[in-house]
Amino acid sequence: MANIYTKTGDTGQTGLLGGSRVWKDNLRVDCYGTLDEANAMMGVAYSLCKNEEIQIILKDVQKKLFALGAEIACDEQGEKYIKEKIGKEDIENCERIIDAYTEKTGPLKEFIIPGKTTASATLHVARTIIRRAERNIIKLLKKEEIREDIFKYVNRLSDLLFALARVEENSEWIQEVKNRVMEKLKNYEKNNRIDLCIAKKMAEAAEAKALSMGVPIVFSMVDEGGNLVLLHRMKESLLVSIDLSINKAYTANSIKLPTHEIGKLAQPGQPLYGIQNGDKMVIFGGGYPLRCGRRIIGGIGVSGGSVDEDMMIAFHALRVFEMEK
Repeated sequence: MANIYTKTGDTGQTGLLGGSRVWKDNLRVDCYGTLDEANAMMGVAYSLCKNEEIQIILKDVQKKLFALGAEIACDEQGEKYIKEKIGKEDIENCERIIDAYTEKTGPLKEFIIPGKTTASATLHVARTIIRRAERNIIKLLKKEEIREDIFKYVNRLSDLLFALARVEENSEWIQEVKNRVMEKLKNYEKNNRIDLCIAKKMAEAAEAKALSMGVPIVFSMVDEGGNLVLLHRMKESLLVSIDLSINKAYTANSIKLPTHEIGKLAQPGQPLYGIQNGDKMVIFGGGYPLRCGRRIIGGIGVSGGSVDEDMMIAFHALRVFEMEK
């Protein structure tokens, strides 16, 4: 592999493709050097962009800039070595991309201030470097013959980078909105579902309170659909307390009211009269809905003591739920 340094430029001159030597501040050198600078900045933009379409476009443009820079770096003798040249199809391709992305982002209604995202900001920097390259190429055009397709392509390229920067900003904004929505959904799911860990803590709190009262109970929890999530039975609790506990939780969740309040509404002449005839409906105290905001996400039921004791123990478990949520 050849050395990176050659020492041939130590005199302040460099060689053009074709063999001729020119000073490093030669306008032609300034032109392809500026294109090289723009290419490097596009590489930075490529590494930062998350939009795969933009990455593909940038990679293609970078390859085109190598061909463009090589042609500008030629003297008359070196032109025969150029195999790839920028042509009308490259200009038209830029225009197609610009038109397609402008249609997506909509018409420009105000001046763009770079900096909304790092990727879009680097695209804007690359755009300004290309503008400088264009000015240098026009200066060179006034002194030497330059193909029309070259300065036309460079002109379109700055517009293309501007369009890509807008798309990148828009894509990042959309992604940010998506991320915020997903975060809210995650929090919503977290806060609006029955968590088995919380259920166990509530059962433990209910048992601790029941022990202090000398009442063996059964604690049950159901989810929003009325499905049993947890059944916690203390020693010496009655078998009948199992079904009563589950049904209290089911009733409180399905009616969205504590079971002792349902009992009042189930009296003759009241709106829920006759509801107690259902197989799972319990209309005496010990069942409570689990409320998260305005939504009922489940229910709990305690059975084993008197109605007042069941309610007191259940209320103790509810305090754990409120603290955890």
